[in-house]
Amino acid sequence: WRRWQVQVEREGMAFAAAPEYEVWPGGGAMTPYGAAVRAARETVQLIRETDPDVVVADILTVAASLAAQMEGRRWATLVPHVLPTAEPGLPPYSGGARLPRTRAGAAMWAMWRPLLSRGEERGRVELNEARARLGLPPLDYPHGGISPQLAIVATFPQLEYPRQRWRPSVRVTGPLLWEEPTPKVELPAGEDPLVLVAPSTSQDPEGRLLAAALAGLTDEPVRVIATTNRRPPDPPLRVPSNARVVDWLSYARTMPRCAAVVCHAGHGTVARALACGVPVIGCPAAGDMAENAARVAWAGCGVSLPRRLVTPRGVRLAVRKMLAEPGHAERARALCRWAERNDGGAVAADALEGLATRALSS
Repeated sequence: WRRWQVQVEREGMAFAAAPEYEVWPGGGAMTPYGAAVRAARETVQLIRETDPDVVVADILTVAASLAAQMEGRRWATLVPHVLPTAEPGLPPYSGGARLPRTRAGAAMWAMWRPLLSRGEERGRVELNEARARLGLPPLDYPHGGISPQLAIVATFPQLEYPRQRWRPSVRVTGPLLWEEPTPKVELPAGEDPLVLVAPSTSQDPEGRLLAAALAGLTDEPVRVIATTNRRPPDPPLRVPSNARVVDWLSYARTMPRCAAVVCHAGHGTVARALACGVPVIGCPAAGDMAENAARVAWAGCGVSLPRRLVTPRGVRLAVRKMLAEPGHAERARALCRWAERNDGGAVAADALEGLATRALSS
C-alpha cells in the first residue's frame, strides 16, 4: 500500500509498502484477521531487516503489532483519537453518548455493560485465534491491539471523559498535527465572520453536508469557505455570493482566520480546529465521528448536530448559536493555548525514546 510514499520520503524517512489484500465482504476475500495473519508474516521480514528498537503501530494496524511480538520487539500503539476502551460508568464508545448526569443515567449504562462485555470478549477470542496461528500466546484481557507497554493517545486531554483509573502505559499527548503542502486559496471578500465547511475525506460522497451548509448560510451575515476534498459534486451546487468552494485547502492557514468550523467531526479536523482556537459544529456521519462530536459538545468548545438535523435550517441555526454564544470560542481558545504549551509530537517522541531506552537496557 503506497498511498503516502511520496509524503513519507519527502520528510526524509525510509518507506516500505504495507501488505494489502482484499478482505471481507466479497467472493474469495479474506477475513480481516486472516489478512492480518498473512500481513504479520510478511512484516516480520521487514522488522528483521530494519532491526528497530521499537515498533509503532496504529490501533487499527494489527499486523504490525503482531509481527513485533513475533520478533520479541518492544511495541507501541498510536491511538489517533480519544481512548476507546470501556470503563464502568462510561457510555459505550463511538455512539456519541454523553456522560450520565443522573443516577438513572448511570444505571442505564450499567445495564448495557454485559452486552458490551460480550462484544469485547468476541474480539478477544478472534484476536487470540489469530495469535495462535502465529505462535503467540493468548491474551486474557480485551483490547489486545493496544500495547501494554505504551499507548500514545493523540488527542486533547480536555476531550477525555474522566476515568477512575488510567493505565500507566497510556500517554495522552495532545494532537499530532501534519498536513501536505497546499497552495494558498483566496478567501471570500469582506469582514463578516468566516465559516469553514470541511467535509470528511472518507464519508458523505454525495456531498450532503456541503449542500446543506451552502444553502443554509446563503443569506447569513457570514463568509463561507468550503472544500470538496477533490470530489466535485455532481450535479454542481449553487454557490452563493458570500461563499467560495475550492477543491482543497490548508487547514493550518485557514482555520486561524475562522469563527467556526462545520465538519463531520473526524478527529483530525476537530483536533486541528481546536488547536487553532476555533469552535466546531460536528455533523457526524460514521465511525468515531459521533464520539468526537459528543466530546466537543461535552468540553464546551462546540456543538453536535445529529445527522437528521444536517439540513440547511439545521446548519444555519447551529452557526447562529455558535456565533451568538462566545463561550464556545473562549473554550476553544483555551485548548489552543494548551496546545501551544504542549507539543503533542514532542511528548510522543519523548515517550517513544523512553520505551526504546528501556528496550536497549533490558
